[in-house]
Amino acid sequence: MRKLIAIANVVAWSGFWAFGYLALTAQPDQTVQMVTAAVLAALGGGVGMLAYFWLVRHAEDTGYAKRPNRAVKDEDNNTFHEEVV
Repeated sequence: MRKLIAIANVVAWSGFWAFGYLALTAQPDQTVQMVTAAVLAALGGGVGMLAYFWLVRHAEDTGYAKRPNRAVKDEDNNTFHEEVV
């Protein structure tokens, strides 16, 4: 499953960059082409972000990547300390 998500991540980001370039370089009188490319670029960016976040969470859950440090508020004396995972 993670390989499928990784492939989707690469394809989505490729679509984002390709269609983003087409949207930015379209002639001003070709609004249909510009809007279509911008919508496809936005979809590619959205799917790419979702796939990336899924891959990061999966890597943290399986122990491949270290979880980031997070501060947790101690309710007893209102101080912050590092969360122990």
